[in-house]
Amino acid sequence: MLHGLAAATAALVLTALLAGLGRTLMLRFGRKGGDATPHLGGIAVALATLGVACAGPLLGVAELGPGVAPLLAAAGAVALLGLLGDLRPLGLRVRIVAEAGAATVVVTLAGLSPGTGALAVLWIVFVTHAFQLLDHSDGAMGAVAAVTALGLAVCAIAEGHPGHGLLLSVLAAALTGFLLHNWHPARIHLGDCGSLFTGFLLASSAVTVHTGAPGARTGAELFALTLLVLTDTLLVLVSRHRAGRPLLRGGGDHIAHRLRKLGLTTQGSAVVLGVASLAATIVGLQFHDGRIAPVAALPLALLVPVAVVLLLRVPVYGPASRRRTPRARAPQSESAPVDLARGRG
Repeated sequence: MLHGLAAATAALVLTALLAGLGRTLMLRFGRKGGDATPHLGGIAVALATLGVACAGPLLGVAELGPGVAPLLAAAGAVALLGLLGDLRPLGLRVRIVAEAGAATVVVTLAGLSPGTGALAVLWIVFVTHAFQLLDHSDGAMGAVAAVTALGLAVCAIAEGHPGHGLLLSVLAAALTGFLLHNWHPARIHLGDCGSLFTGFLLASSAVTVHTGAPGARTGAELFALTLLVLTDTLLVLVSRHRAGRPLLRGGGDHIAHRLRKLGLTTQGSAVVLGVASLAATIVGLQFHDGRIAPVAALPLALLVPVAVVLLLRVPVYGPASRRRTPRARAPQSESAPVDLARGRG
């Protein structure tokens, strides 16, 4: 218990210090022009999470536990992939193949059957990019991911995976430390390095922790835990399709942008998303404990299309943008969204 608190505190402080240092260095030596806010803050989150998680075994105060080391290695590889994408845009196909390879390693070592493993790989890649899409508004992704990580940490400990629980707690603390710099007005953004690392680590941990749990209950739990990011992704895809816009082109059409159109501030939007994620996480924990039957996920699933339909009524493109061709530029949010094949969406 004391080691967990010390590790979380260390991750929070280390991330805050690294993010501040990284911002200073990037502003001094980075490229000029474009968005003045640095986009390599994910380096701090990845380094703090990996460093603190590995410090326990190195110092002899705690063990990682079975399955944690390969997960850390795979997540580190995805973070490196994201960093390369931040420095020099990578094609979407290259990124998906690399992420699928890392997910395959995690799923294979988890002992899943080929059929179930293939579905798990697809789910990990999808959730990874769903979290990356959420990294578009100051504080939004960090708040949602931190809450989700804490929820998964509780599940991991309950399932007898203390190593995974510690890792997820460290990730939640690191994201909280990063929020000190990413809260509006953001002084630094996660970038692909941080958003892909976070999404992959959350999705892969969810799979490895639940390998021995009943299928229906696990499916309902994981659906609830990722309800917000899945809704945001579906909203964006449907909205862009209806407007005749490129599906992979970034724009101000996410949930947070629509909440601001309704009158909320950027900070208020992040708080609403965090609270919504907390509510969904609590429901997921109820599924995990068996207090709610898996069939209750069906009415919960109906909330997704209802929320999408209601949010689609909030105009975000403007009259002119609806007539743009697929080559048109998308409006920029405060996080400067760009082509998903090259960066954040």
